[in-house]
Amino acid sequence: MSPPQVPAAVSVEPVAEAGAVAPAATAPPKKPAARGWPGVGPQLAERLAKIDVFSAADLILHLPLRYEDETHLTLLADVRPGMPAQCEVEVLSCEVTLRPRRQLVARAADASGEVMLRFVHFYPNQQKQLAVGARLRIFGELRDGFFGAEMIHPRVRPVNAGEPLPESLTPIYPTTAGLAQSALRKLVAGAMRHNALRDELPDELRRRLNLPALPDALRLLHAPPPSVSALDIEDRGHPAWQRIKLDELLAQQISLRRAYAARRAKNAPSLPPRERLTRDLLEQLPFALTGAQSRAFAEIAGDLASDHPMQRLLQGDVGSGKTCVAALAMLQAAENGRQAVLMAPTEILAEQHYRKLAVWLAPLGIEVAWLSGSRRKKEREATLARLASGETLLAVGTHALIEDPVALPLLALAVVDEQHRFGVRQRLALREKGQAGESPHMLMMSATPIPRTLAMSYYADLDVSVLDELPPGRTPIVTKLIKDERRDEVIQRVRDACLQGRQAYWVCPLIEESEALQLKTAQESYEMLSEALPELKIGLVHGRLKNDEKSATMAAFVANEVQVLVATTVIEVGVDVPNASLMVIEHAERFGLAQLHQLRGRVGRGVHESVCILLFAQPLSQTGRERLKAIYEHTDGFVIAREDLRIRGPGEFIGARQSGVPLLRYADLEEDAALVDIARGLAEDILRDMPRVADAVTARWFGGRAALLKA
Repeated sequence: MSPPQVPAAVSVEPVAEAGAVAPAATAPPKKPAARGWPGVGPQLAERLAKIDVFSAADLILHLPLRYEDETHLTLLADVRPGMPAQCEVEVLSCEVTLRPRRQLVARAADASGEVMLRFVHFYPNQQKQLAVGARLRIFGELRDGFFGAEMIHPRVRPVNAGEPLPESLTPIYPTTAGLAQSALRKLVAGAMRHNALRDELPDELRRRLNLPALPDALRLLHAPPPSVSALDIEDRGHPAWQRIKLDELLAQQISLRRAYAARRAKNAPSLPPRERLTRDLLEQLPFALTGAQSRAFAEIAGDLASDHPMQRLLQGDVGSGKTCVAALAMLQAAENGRQAVLMAPTEILAEQHYRKLAVWLAPLGIEVAWLSGSRRKKEREATLARLASGETLLAVGTHALIEDPVALPLLALAVVDEQHRFGVRQRLALREKGQAGESPHMLMMSATPIPRTLAMSYYADLDVSVLDELPPGRTPIVTKLIKDERRDEVIQRVRDACLQGRQAYWVCPLIEESEALQLKTAQESYEMLSEALPELKIGLVHGRLKNDEKSATMAAFVANEVQVLVATTVIEVGVDVPNASLMVIEHAERFGLAQLHQLRGRVGRGVHESVCILLFAQPLSQTGRERLKAIYEHTDGFVIAREDLRIRGPGEFIGARQSGVPLLRYADLEEDAALVDIARGLAEDILRDMPRVADAVTARWFGGRAALLKA
């Protein structure tokens, strides 16, 4: 991909052609190549590329992390220990000492006192800079040393007597190895000086929002005057920051709404509800749909009847009944003589879906094809032939569904479970299986609920259905936090539960021994439990087992021929064994919050009281402590999702690399929820009434990357 032609970080003249949205990418996004631009050669461009700066426009939007106040001088005698300060001193002596280790030590003084300047890491030119008699401005924290007041590695700048002080706070930018702050400051200042700064938003609109013009906000953030406190702007609540964050959110909302409109302009097969197969399924199911399931299916059924491609996210907590809603949607396609497929990220999850659908749909005379990489060649070829002929309308599988030999000539609906685990390329490949000139309807499912602010920002081009109630009969799960040294008590708890007829999971985070983490392996846990519980049958499942071995072990566990299943996180989603009432998670502090919630959801699926025991080792990190506290205190997946977003941040939460969605650099989805609301409303108005403004705003922030939102 060539460097994005960004009209400006606020506009670089001449303005590039307004940011038209390019065709959807067919491969995961790549960073633009670093080619350099006037004043920036290829070598420097390579370094700037590491901080996502590819043009003068990007430099202007590369905003400081914090500031240092070099606008005044402090006498050494007035410096408060531990507080950064700037002093002007003259060097009295300078030498390289060898004890206790090699270091550069200089003695310097002003009219009020002396200070030792100590450098453990130094270069020869620094020694020349600290020559006796040199006048320096030093910036750092003063502390009490063995020989009196000292500064360790202060920032040093040679000056002439009477040299004027800076008129603004000194910005500290995000940078990378080989790119000094001083060089970065010069580059940013040059970009600000030589490029026209414009604000596309109308003055009346800005006044109504009580926000400064974008050029004024950028100038203030890059060079705050002394009258502005660093604390006032570092917390990002200053009006200048609010203006920047609104502009960024506005660019994203405009891009997402355009992606939504582009999708609505495509053709899709219309699948009106025939209420034949769907009604038959509802009549023969041993349970009634919850109100949330009925509502979600009604929304999906309406979308399927349209001749525009559906792109809907079905989200619901663990066990809320997403598979049943997906089955009804797939049957609506089959009622219209069209094909539907369900793709899952792991073989265990895909097989669980296949078995469940096969049991539900067999009485209706509907065949469900099963496609995975582990199927025997003869069986696979027969299945592929039935799908290619259109004889088989429904299929379930792993990523094997998107491999070239799989022909789906009648494909009208693609269901993707745990959609965030699939990359851009994989989702596009599934979409392209449909007929030429048609886009199949897409239903994406996630058991990791998306907090409202995240959905508004990153999923604004999707329609969202929520399953916010659990089916009746699901028993509450009791969560217990237990230190690793009480492992013997936990093993006894497993024995008692299994002797009463129940079953248990024992989850481990790694397969192979890691000296660095010193975690128990699945194999070791299997051997330990086999020895400790000789009266019970213990099974072992992990990602490196052959698929037929995994399937055989899982089948034995479902049949209660195995009482304790030792497993890695391959059982995180999709495993449904109502008789399993005890979940033990080793080294729970090493798991993500969403993983812990998913794993806990493997129990509590029957009528028996269920318990999830989180075994943890000390000392706990701050993040580990926060995760365990959240999972212990909450069982609501939406509350846990908000906590997960707070702890991890949006990039990791949605898998930005997988989604292809450009991340927000400055706006915070929780703290800036009010701005997200404003940006959504403005995006609609601007797209309708000011398309040129929409082009300029999106080009400023995303350039050529706006196309990624379509993937």
